Amino acid sequence: MEGYGHYTAEVLRRMVASHPEDEFLLLYDRPWTHSFITAPNIHAVLVPPAARHPLSFKYWYDVKATRIVKKWKADVWFQPYGFCSLTSTIPQVLMIHDLAFLHHPEYISWYQRAYYRWFTPAFVRKAKQIITVSEFSKADILKHYHTPETKIQVIGGAVRNGFQPMEWEEKQTIKDGYADGREYFLFVGGIHPRKNLLNLLKAFSHFKKWQHSNMKLLVAGRKAWQYDDLLEKIKTYKYREDVVLLDYLSEEQLQRVTAAAYALIYPSWFEGFGLPILEAMQCGVPVVCSNTSSMPEVAGDAALLVDPSDPDAIAKEMLSLYRNEGIRNAFIAKGLERATQFSWDKTAAAVHESLCKAAQKG
Repeated sequence: MEGYGHYTAEVLRRMVASHPEDEFLLLYDRPWTHSFITAPNIHAVLVPPAARHPLSFKYWYDVKATRIVKKWKADVWFQPYGFCSLTSTIPQVLMIHDLAFLHHPEYISWYQRAYYRWFTPAFVRKAKQIITVSEFSKADILKHYHTPETKIQVIGGAVRNGFQPMEWEEKQTIKDGYADGREYFLFVGGIHPRKNLLNLLKAFSHFKKWQHSNMKLLVAGRKAWQYDDLLEKIKTYKYREDVVLLDYLSEEQLQRVTAAAYALIYPSWFEGFGLPILEAMQCGVPVVCSNTSSMPEVAGDAALLVDPSDPDAIAKEMLSLYRNEGIRNAFIAKGLERATQFSWDKTAAAVHESLCKAAQKG
């Protein structure tokens, strides 16, 4: 799972456990694993066909899912993936993580772009309440869709408990398994152009030239969109032997790889939140991240902020962490403190409150 999925799972698990008096109807468009979430107050329903294309989105939300929700006489409908039903009369709470499709339309297919551009204004009007994950995203929604400010609530994410600092011996075991025993910089996220991995590779080249270290770069994330160009460039990349593409990692593996990293380097062009920043901080791993979109808001003063368009600047901060243990330790301490300010329990409670508010309005 990535951002949307993690947020939804963490919030649902807590709401279901905290409110046994409420009944939760979970709609799936494909077979699910029972390990995702189970409880006596959950009713899971498979609603085919799988919605994986704009036309199927429309049919699934406006026809198939709407029928099921009406049949169950739901009080409120939580829509965590940025879409909602335009035909249902049941109050809906819409989750919009970000408006990346407006800022970087080049990174999604034309038909997805057309769907988002055409229907998002209608979704915003239809929703009784809107939840987003950062003040940056809230301001962005207000700017583009002119909806009442009181309709939008900022409820940020948090970090799962498994992301924790690791003892030196365990770190070395991870480094032996993934990086030939060497220290490594880490990037976490899907492999697609918005994540700015080409500039990360350029920055890593500068770092290697300046420092002549045996440091590696680990990239942990699924191949998501337009990744072929990156893979081709890595084939001829001077330091390709020091770049490790990990593709899919289990939750436990990701936690361990994060905790053993020398630093997280996160030069994404655009994020609605940027959860890997907090995950690294909670593990006691210093962070270099972009100074754009929501990332300064999430990182606060606990990360080294850089211009994602400047590989030189990214490399200089990588170098400052490598050469100056005092700077590195200071940002480790700041990051650990920053991570304590985010809590899934608080997030779930706020989402539940928003759902109750929307149900009363309806």
